[in-house]
Order: sequence, then structure tokens, then C-alpha cells
Amino acid sequence: QVQLVESGGGLVQPGGSLSLSCAASGITFSIYTMGWYRQAPGKQREYVAVFTSGGSTMYADSVKGRFTISRDNAKNTVALQMNSLKPEDTAVYYCNGNWNGYNYWGQGTQVTVSS
Repeated sequence: QVQLVESGGGLVQPGGSLSLSCAASGITFSIYTMGWYRQAPGKQREYVAVFTSGGSTMYADSVKGRFTISRDNAKNTVALQMNSLKPEDTAVYYCNGNWNGYNYWGQGTQVTVSS
């Protein structure tokens, strides 16, 4: 059974930082491209950042320079460090694992940026 479990969401003031983590089980983690996506109220889910099995990272323009994705293949975890947060970063953040047509999602964790 595949499980992706996110943690670390919460309420933070604009300009603040927050770190998300995703623990994966039931997959051969090292071969998966792992990513973070988000969905704000009334909007479609959008890509935030990915970390490929080959070691490459990619970011959406809206978070480039503020967010950092990392992964630990020994612990089967992927993290998202979010700095300089803005109100428009408010969303439910989802962990994603993708490989060869196999695509899995976590349940999501709420991030709210507000004063």
C-alpha cells in the first residue's frame, strides 16, 4: 500500500518561514520523481517544485529563490523549505510521487500566510 504523508503545515505571518515534510512508504522511493504541488481555494492545483530521481530540481517561477526542495532517499522523505512567505502562498500543499505512469498523492497539509 502506497502512502505519502505530509506534515508541517500551519499558520505563519508574511515574510516568515515554514518547512513541510513528506514521508513515503510502499514505493521504491529513489526511482521516483518527488514533488510538491498546491491548491488555493477556487483555483486549480499547481506545480510548486520537483526533485527528480537523477538529482535535478525545478521550481515554479512564483517560488523560485524562496522555496527549496530536498530529498533523503535513505529516509524516504522529501521536504519543502519555504522562506519569505507571502499571502498568495496560502494553499493546501500536496506531496506527489511519480514514476513511469505511477502517480501518487498525499492527503495535503494546509499552509496559511496571514497577519
